[in-house]
Amino acid sequence: MGSLPDGRQRKLLLWLGVAGNLALLGVFKYFNFFVANFSNLLSSLGIDANLPFLEVALPVAISFITFHALSYLIDVYRRELQPTKSLVDILLYISFFPHLVAGPIVRAKDFLTQTARRSEPESIRLAFAVFLILGGLFKKVIVANYLSTDYVDAIFQNPTAYSSADLWFAMYGYALQIYCDFSAYTDIAIGVTNLLGYRFPQNFNQPYRATSVQDFWRRWHITLSAWLRDYLYKPLGGSHHGVVWTYVALMLTMLLGGLWHGASWNFVIWGAMHGAALVAERMLGLTGKDGSRRLPPVIAWLITFHFVCFAWIFFRSQTFGSALDYFRVMFSFESFALTMTPLVALMFVFGALTQIIPDSVQERAEAWYDRTSIALKIALPVVVIWLIAAASPDGVPPFIYFQF
Repeated sequence: MGSLPDGRQRKLLLWLGVAGNLALLGVFKYFNFFVANFSNLLSSLGIDANLPFLEVALPVAISFITFHALSYLIDVYRRELQPTKSLVDILLYISFFPHLVAGPIVRAKDFLTQTARRSEPESIRLAFAVFLILGGLFKKVIVANYLSTDYVDAIFQNPTAYSSADLWFAMYGYALQIYCDFSAYTDIAIGVTNLLGYRFPQNFNQPYRATSVQDFWRRWHITLSAWLRDYLYKPLGGSHHGVVWTYVALMLTMLLGGLWHGASWNFVIWGAMHGAALVAERMLGLTGKDGSRRLPPVIAWLITFHFVCFAWIFFRSQTFGSALDYFRVMFSFESFALTMTPLVALMFVFGALTQIIPDSVQERAEAWYDRTSIALKIALPVVVIWLIAAASPDGVPPFIYFQF
């Protein structure tokens, strides 16, 4: 494809490559979902159809592998990247272990250009990597895990057994849990990658400070947002075909983004909510191309934060019915008894601090670490990792994004 001139042959090769990758993803991840829904539709029409289901294991990281393969194909097609002559480099890009299971999603042009040259030891930012890894371990093993095991999981599993107050706090708790869990993984991945001589892009930027849903997606899973924008929203036409089509493209992008997270109607609803919010913001003029806002910042933040939290309820709930039960009890205001322990309350504080601590704090810590002796450089991470392991709850839950 890279050696062909622009024309039908080149476009055909692109579509064959895209279709082949999406077919693998569709078979393994979505086949049973669509078969089950089609079977239910036939049953509602009085047709008894015994449709076959696939009994196969979902390949590890198939969603992220597919995104990387598509990025390479599309970047070559757009002539933003010269096709590599090395099969090893392609396999390294697609299966690079630090970010294989849960991202960040790295563009082919950004990664493969780094394989074309030797890394210099001076490019490895030791302090930056160490603090990212240690901070990620703390967020995941301590904050996210205690929120999960000691509070959030039990309430989401049986929302009707708890008070309205518990459900409100569990919603906030899950918002902090999924942030601390997912951002921890990508922080560790970026840190490990840097130690290996590669640079990965930032994936989170204190998303719960966002004052619009558009701003939230500029801060949350930044690499996915950019991927959906450049490889889906813009090819759909983006904002170049009138206002109505812009809204359609936004909705389609977010619906498919929701479905990418898993074969469940709850993920589709979650994506639809974010798509509708992005459309509403544009229709009401609440955000502009320059990011300007017409609401007072505090009001805009309150609305955005609670919208994101309400959408997380569909994301976290196992079924649509359990999500509706959650909302019903949460807004009943029948009981305000709290089962939250002081330890869980402390995790709320730690989680909230991740959204307000300025970058300058880590920059000063990195500058101090760079000046310390080699003995302290070794001792600090060893001691911190031992303390985190000692303070962690029994049975560490897997990273949330491992399931995607």
